[in-house]
Amino acid sequence: MIEKDLLKFLKTLKANNDRDWFNANKPVFKSHEADAKAFFKEAHEKLALIDQIEGHKLMRIYRDVRFSKDKTPYKPRFAGSFSRSTAALRGSYYLNIEPGNSIVGGGFYGPNTDDLKRIRQEFEMDDTEIRAILNDKKFKATFGELRGEGLKTAPRGFDPENKAIDLIRKKQFYVIREFTDKEVLQEDFIEKVVETCQVILPYFDYMSSVLTTNSNGESIL
Repeated sequence: MIEKDLLKFLKTLKANNDRDWFNANKPVFKSHEADAKAFFKEAHEKLALIDQIEGHKLMRIYRDVRFSKDKTPYKPRFAGSFSRSTAALRGSYYLNIEPGNSIVGGGFYGPNTDDLKRIRQEFEMDDTEIRAILNDKKFKATFGELRGEGLKTAPRGFDPENKAIDLIRKKQFYVIREFTDKEVLQEDFIEKVVETCQVILPYFDYMSSVLTTNSNGESIL
């Protein structure tokens, strides 16, 4: 489970986000990082019981500040992703452990040009299946709405009057469930992570079927 001291360390790091403080407290960081790695590893093992998981990655705490106005050198969180196996299974799960901003989610944050066009084509042709998934009672209770940036107008080549234009305008397609610090510290938090990902699974399977076929439904793999 996630210990209270881990969240306390991240909160203190946010308030003292400089190299001198971090270097002086690096042994403490390494201890919490080891705990975070163990948590992500166990989450991977549990996710593998419900989906085909290729691997997981815990992101580095060091920020790339070269092109950022924010020059703070560290990310006061432990965040990572769990990727699905093979080219046939698209999408990845995401876990962010951060005081006041812990989330579990997943989706398609930056689809390439071809994938984005294919997704939009599918919504244009038939939005029945995606609507059923997004409007599922458990899905809506867990995530609310499908998130992501979008265009203000219809993409070029798409009818602005199409009934799925709200989905077609999107450039990103992901969902998020937020957790309080109290929830993160509970013994069953790792089970909540897995349960949340399981709610995403039908959405991932649908999007995988779209992104591995052409507009005629023929496999492109």
